[in-house]
Amino acid sequence: MIRYLPDTDHISLLERGHSGVCARVATTPPDQLATSAVTVEEMLRGRLAVLAQPLDGPARPHAYLKLLETVNFCASASVMIDDSAGETEYQRLRSLRVRIGSQDLRIASTALAHRLIVITRNRHDFGRVPGFPMEDRSLP
Repeated sequence: MIRYLPDTDHISLLERGHSGVCARVATTPPDQLATSAVTVEEMLRGRLAVLAQPLDGPARPHAYLKLLETVNFCASASVMIDDSAGETEYQRLRSLRVRIGSQDLRIASTALAHRLIVITRNRHDFGRVPGFPMEDRSLP
């Protein structure tokens, strides 16, 4: 059963081999981890933004390699979609005027709707969401 939803920042740390994040994620059973469809979107948009820039020499092949790594990660990951329960929670949080970015608000909504713990370093924004469960696995 899925319990944890790593935010985009933690997925990026995992991709870069952050020792603390990798070690802590390794202790979590894989069936308890999922990523958000919003995180998939953010990751792909970031990779495509790099490719939209003028790149010379080995930078373009490297950018395509990183894009393919991200696509492969997304294809192999359990992904929580932004379903109707998440949309209802999103509208509720918007009515409360929670002041965070819309992508983070969607991640928070999915987590709240499905009673998941978000793994993130972004305590500043997610801390504005009432009753929001989160933990930071990048800390020692």
